[in-house]
Amino acid sequence: MGSNSSRISDLPKNEYLKKLSGTESVSENDPFWNQLLSFSFPAPTSSTELKLLEEATISVCRSLAGLWTVFTLGGVGSKATASPELSSPLANQSLLLLLVLANLTDASDAPNPYRQAIMSFKNTQDSSPFPSSIPHAFQINFNSLYTALCEQQTSDQATLLLYTLLHQNSNIRTYMLARTDMENLVLPILEILYHVEERNSHHVYMALIILLILTEDDGFNRSIHEVILKNITWYSERVLTEISLGSLLILVVIRTIQYNMTRTRDKYLHTNCLAALANMSAQFRSLHQYAAQRIISLFSLLSKKHNKVLEQATQSLRGSLSSNDVPLPDYAQDLNVIEEVIRMMLEIINSCLTNSLHHNPNLVYALLYKRDLFEQFRTHPSFQDIMQNIDLVITFFSSRLLQAGAELSVERVLEIIKQGVIALPKDRLK
Repeated sequence: MGSNSSRISDLPKNEYLKKLSGTESVSENDPFWNQLLSFSFPAPTSSTELKLLEEATISVCRSLAGLWTVFTLGGVGSKATASPELSSPLANQSLLLLLVLANLTDASDAPNPYRQAIMSFKNTQDSSPFPSSIPHAFQINFNSLYTALCEQQTSDQATLLLYTLLHQNSNIRTYMLARTDMENLVLPILEILYHVEERNSHHVYMALIILLILTEDDGFNRSIHEVILKNITWYSERVLTEISLGSLLILVVIRTIQYNMTRTRDKYLHTNCLAALANMSAQFRSLHQYAAQRIISLFSLLSKKHNKVLEQATQSLRGSLSSNDVPLPDYAQDLNVIEEVIRMMLEIINSCLTNSLHHNPNLVYALLYKRDLFEQFRTHPSFQDIMQNIDLVITFFSSRLLQAGAELSVERVLEIIKQGVIALPKDRLK
């Protein structure tokens, strides 16, 4: 270390650290850097001394955290949120430094070694040799890392690290997808999306992309419907005493879509939410009745929006025939966007019916209950092809209910649906 020594208690007043975390720029040739590197203090040797170190440097750490926020978030179009209490400022700032280093651009003659290390590190239980082409590889205990990531998703930087690892390190991705306790990771991510109005847009996007990465794996999409959760207290729209992780994921993603439709109206967010649902749709299993209802309710909302825009476009066209001077809104573009979203919803429903009809009587029930919604799309040129299976299911099960008589209870309708699923030849669904 350097020749200039100081006590831990003197760190809050240290001029070098104040300048390092300050707002004034320091050129790369400034003597300050040599002075900073020549400065040292005794390393803590006990938990008491470590706590003193963290308390002494907390003001510096918070200054650096603010600087990181300016660099990465900028504040443009984002809602400011209160930072979670730092349980370990030193660990937090180490994470920020790691993220900065890992995201440095490659040099002209060599790739970023920090990014290489992030992309290639392995589990301590993995005894296979590293390729010679990876000079900066290392090993870490994946179980400890997984536990820490599950516990820290309230912060932007921890979510960014999780995204970085899932996206760039195949060893980590394989390990996490093989875990039998994925709910410990998925639930914090769903909470971020559920409290979308309290989070900045960057945090929400990172959480959504993490779900997209996870739902690209068929094993994940199957397993989340086997994990049963009890009493989800943070979900306030409805009391959920028992629900699968898969059904909860669907509910939260649909809620995010509906929030986006009424508030931010971000097409990119729409597309990614629907893409996550589409990834999962072929593996939908035993959907909770409320999740099935929300799928159809979202389609109902989109249908009403489609009819409203179509009516506005028609009135606008009539107005243009009587006046050539008034500029007209571009309703055609709005109509194309909403029809694209409606088609994606129809594809999600169709995929579930085609691949897992016998696993989802609650979705068939919700479909039959709101069957009038789909009538206008049967002959629509943009949806005729995708409506064939949906129309077949509605017609088949409506006929069986009609044969069973009127005034049927919910339980009796579900029983008829379950019997009908067995009777419906699978080859009739294309």
